[in-house]
Amino acid sequence: MLNYNQALPNDTSIQDLQIKEIKPIMKLIVRGKKREFISAIGKSLNILLPTEANTSTQSDKLTALWLSPDEWIIFSNEPNDESTNKYETEDLLINNISKLNLGAIIDVTDQFVMISLKGNKIYDLFQTGSPFNFNNFQNKKGSVAQTILSKIDIIVHNQDKNAVNLFVRRSFSQHLYSWMKDAASRL
Repeated sequence: MLNYNQALPNDTSIQDLQIKEIKPIMKLIVRGKKREFISAIGKSLNILLPTEANTSTQSDKLTALWLSPDEWIIFSNEPNDESTNKYETEDLLINNISKLNLGAIIDVTDQFVMISLKGNKIYDLFQTGSPFNFNNFQNKKGSVAQTILSKIDIIVHNQDKNAVNLFVRRSFSQHLYSWMKDAASRL
């Protein structure tokens, strides 16, 4: 059995804002440019990769976020089995993409921490530490933004009006969590 270490100390609720680490969630970076690459991903996973900047697509099991014209992050919608770090999706993509030289598949499950933020104060919190203007973003379900929060690179995925998923590198996650707790207490 694997020993998953939780990056954040605990779930927190402050000022109508809930902060919770979602784990273990499979996260893969997929890269490719060819039309055959996009087609192979769609056939393999039954999901279309978003081609419009800063958008996402979702199926029953997976969500894909656009990161650049040739890069996406795909993550599972439900937590995975903690007893293994083998993912059926990853194996499928390696066989149908990497081995055919259509693109690259990189497992970033342990590199990124996924934090769920819920509540009415999400964007108030973001405004205190990010130069990004979230006015349009917060009204577009499925939007994706790569920005800085408290000098830390993050990826933000708008789930709904008052719910976002935030991806941060594991090495910065505790600092960001600490900053969010402190900033939320002052809202």
